[in-house]
Amino acid sequence: MEVEFSTDYVSIFEKMDSIDPIQYGKTRNFLDGRVTYLSPYISRGVISTKEVLEHLLAKGTKISEMEALVKELCWRDYFQRVGQTKDLTKEIKQVQQNAIHFEIPKAIVEASTGITAIDNAISTLYKTGHMHNHCRMYTASVVCNISKSHWFSPSNWMYYHLLDGDWASNACSWQWVAAANSNKRYYANQENMNRFTHTNQQKTFLDKTYEELAEMEVPSQLSSTVKMEFKTNLPASKLLNIDNQMPTFIYNYYNLDPKWHLSERGNRILLLDPAFFKQFPISEKCLNFALALSKNIPNIQVHTGSFESLTSEFGLTDTYYKEHPLNTGYSGTEEARDWICEETKGYYPSFFAYWKQVEKKLSVRYPNFRS
Repeated sequence: MEVEFSTDYVSIFEKMDSIDPIQYGKTRNFLDGRVTYLSPYISRGVISTKEVLEHLLAKGTKISEMEALVKELCWRDYFQRVGQTKDLTKEIKQVQQNAIHFEIPKAIVEASTGITAIDNAISTLYKTGHMHNHCRMYTASVVCNISKSHWFSPSNWMYYHLLDGDWASNACSWQWVAAANSNKRYYANQENMNRFTHTNQQKTFLDKTYEELAEMEVPSQLSSTVKMEFKTNLPASKLLNIDNQMPTFIYNYYNLDPKWHLSERGNRILLLDPAFFKQFPISEKCLNFALALSKNIPNIQVHTGSFESLTSEFGLTDTYYKEHPLNTGYSGTEEARDWICEETKGYYPSFFAYWKQVEKKLSVRYPNFRS
C-alpha cells in the first residue's frame, strides 16, 4: 500500500488530527489497517510521541480507548531509552547464534524472493520510503532467520531507505527478530503473511510450519548474497548569515521541530555532519525529505560540516541543541526531548518492564486510564 508523505506542517497536523485510535487498535497489524503514518515526522523530530498523545487527549479520547496506540508510541520512547544506554551498532543482549554470513540476500535487494508480500513491500519501500511494520518484521525474519544473515548490514539497508529511519527503533527491532535482543528468533510463515497482507500464496519456501522453518536449510532463492555499501550525497555548504549577538539553535536529522524556541530570535542552523552520515547513511529520498521538512523552520540555514567546525568558523558560543545519543562533538546547552513519561529513564531489559513503569505513571496522571 502506497502513501504520500507531505512535508508542510499544516498537512502533518491534519494527519495527526485524523487519527482513529480505536480502528488503529483493531486493524494496525493488517497491511491496509488504519495506521497513523506519523512515524516519519516523529523520527525526524517534527512532532513527538508526547505531542501525539496530548493532541488525542485534548480531543476527548480516553487513554483506555487508545491503549494499543499509546503502547506503540511508548515503544518508540522505549527504543530511544535503550539507545541512550547501549551502543546499538552492537548486540544488545547476546550474539546472533544462527548467522553464517554478514551480507544480504540478493533476492531481498532486488525484491525477487518470490514471496509476494515481501517483494511488494520492498518495491514500495524503494518507491515511497515506507514499509508497513509487519512487513519489516517479515523481511527481517526472512533475512536473519531463513537466509541466516547477520542483522547489522541488512538493518543498515532498510534504515538507508526508510523516511522514518530511526536508528534505535530499527536496530532494536532487527536484533529482536534475530534473537540478539530477545530470547527467541521471530518467524512468520506463509499462512501468517497471507492473513495480514491479503495475499493467497501457497507452496513457497515459507509455506511450512514454524517448527519446519526453524530447522530448514537456506532455500536456493536466498543463497546468493551481496555486500552492500551506502553513501549519503550531502549538499555543499553555502555561506551562512550569522549574528553572533543572538543564540544559535542547532537542528539535525533527528530534530526538525518547527516549534522549538519559535518565539525567540536566533540563528537557526540545520547541521549535516558528514561523519554522522558516513556512519548512518541515508538515501537521496530520505535526505530530500528531511530538507523539505526543515523548510517549516523559520529562517533555517543549512550547513554541511561538524559541530566543531561550525562553531569555530563562526565563533558561536551560545548554542542550543536537543539531546540525542547519536550527537557527536556537540557542546553548549543540551535540552531534553519530549517523552510520554520523562521520569521513566534508564535501561529496561524488555518493553514489558518499561511499560509497567510507564503504566503506573499514566494511571496516576490520568485517573480514568483503565475506565
